[in-house]
Parts: sequence; C-alpha cells; structure tokens
Amino acid sequence: MSQFDLPIDQLRTYRSASVEPEDFDAFWAKTLAETRAHPLDARFERVATGLATVETYDVTFAGFDGQPVKGWFALPAGISEPLPVVVEFLGYGGGRGLPHTHLLWASAGFGHFVMDTRGQGSGWATGDTPDPVGSAPAAPGFMTRGIENPDTYYYRRLFTDAVRAVEAARSHPLVDAGRTAVTGGSQGGGITLAVAGLVRDLVAVAPDVPFLCDFPRATTLTDRMPYREIGNYLKAHRGRVQRARDTLAYFDGVHFAARATAPALFSTALEDQTCPPSTVFAAFNAYAEDDKEIEVYDFNDHEGGGSFQQAAQLRWLPGRLRG
Repeated sequence: MSQFDLPIDQLRTYRSASVEPEDFDAFWAKTLAETRAHPLDARFERVATGLATVETYDVTFAGFDGQPVKGWFALPAGISEPLPVVVEFLGYGGGRGLPHTHLLWASAGFGHFVMDTRGQGSGWATGDTPDPVGSAPAAPGFMTRGIENPDTYYYRRLFTDAVRAVEAARSHPLVDAGRTAVTGGSQGGGITLAVAGLVRDLVAVAPDVPFLCDFPRATTLTDRMPYREIGNYLKAHRGRVQRARDTLAYFDGVHFAARATAPALFSTALEDQTCPPSTVFAAFNAYAEDDKEIEVYDFNDHEGGGSFQQAAQLRWLPGRLRG
C-alpha cells in the first residue's frame, strides 16, 4: 500500500473535527471517583520464569468498579532501592501473554508493569482478565460494546483499568512513584494517551502508532478493522450515527492529549491504514505539552517503526525517567 493520507506538510498542521463533550472532565472525574471508592488491593506474587536477570510478579489489582485485573510486574534481579517504572498497555486483541515475553524495560534497568486487557487475549497473546460487564447488541470485536451510552462503553472500563494500573505499579515498595512513564502500541498507544490526560504527574508518555484517535476521520477514512467494526454496526443500526459519535467523543485520544502534561514521544507510519497518520497527528498536534516529538516512518504500515521505534524509545525515555 502506498501513502494514502494527507501529505506530510498538511499532517503537521492537521486538526481533528472531533467535538469535545462539555462534561468531558466531569464524566471522567466521576468515573474515577466511583472506582477509587473500591480498595486498590494490589497483590504481587513472585513467579518462577527461569530467567536469571529479571524478577517477575503476577499482579492482581482492582480496576473499574473494583473488578479484578491481572498484570505482570518485572524488576531487574537483586535490586534493593526503588526504581522508575514503565507501565505498558497492549494492542488490540492481545492479553498479557507469558512473562518472559516482556523483558525490554526491566533489562534497561527500570520496573516494568504490563496491564492485561479485560476481555481480550485471544487474538495474538493470551489474557487472564474477563470483562464481566454485559453489552447491548454490538458488532464482533470490542469497538461497539455499549456504544449507545458513554457510561456503558467498553473503553470506559478499560481506560479506568489503565489509571488503576498506574496506581498499582506505584504501590510496589521498589517503585519510585514520582518517576512513572506510560507506553503502548496501537490500542496500547490510545490507552497511553487516555492515561496521559487523566494522570497529571507522569514524567514521560510514549504512544506508538496510537489507535482510538480522531474518531470522526478514522471511521470514515479507513475500512480496515478495528475501526470498521463501528461502520459495520452503524450499517445495521441505521439512525444511530450521532448517538455513536456522541459516545466516542468521550474516548477520543485527541481530547486526552489536550490535557496531557508530560513530555511525549509519538510515532506514526505514512502507509498505516489501521491507524491512519492523520489520526495520529490529530492527537500529536493537540498534545498540550510543548516537549513532544514524533517519529515518522514513511514506507511502513501498522508495524510502524518496530524495533527501530524501540531503539528510539531507549534513547529518549531513560533521560526522562532518571531526571
């Protein structure tokens, strides 16, 4: 696939047409307050992995509405003083998988907390966190579950889980809570932006080819899944377009980006049909913190920079975490 979106000079100034709900902040303040009424109850149980350089813990904490969410927490072996921590969120359809597949940030000398994704984990990596909340009729996948109302929408639960994952990571005695970064790719990048807008004392944010941004453009520009799930739903449920758009506005990465206060390193790929570059630039251009950069991969699809982007993060993130 060749480049199909706006030219790069237009991407650098592009602004989303997504309309922010008037009660956006009140909605999320209420959501988080209701969840924080439940004890966090973060539990870390050491697991044997056969690895000599990393210590890994099986984590359970209370996410949305106090519902249990799983995760992995890894530390460099043998440390005794608190370390900065990187909290990572996962791509669409995947779960936390096996602990030995998450080694990068602990190997770089940081704590590393990987949040499982409720209800997912049967696409490319196994998951261990159910989503016990039911849904009205929805298209296959997660994008339209509860889409008729922001209170019932799937990503309300998932974004709240993510905020609580940061709180769980910070609760470990070997974590320096004042030096917390968040990262993730695709769906994980979209979750990263949500957390960047909801948690104001992060030191770094690294959304990689982020999903869940600029819904008005994304849902009409690309016919690739998962955005196409929304189109399929509206194809069947004629007359519900505005209701769906009103719900999605509460979960648009553009609006979370406008509230972010931490330095950020984004990435995008100009042939990416899954998360079109204009939707990524919409979040990047709205990102409130002036200390921000974006890596652009001209001839890549949704794989983006891959290991090249990991190398860029390894150059960029340690300076923010170590101060």
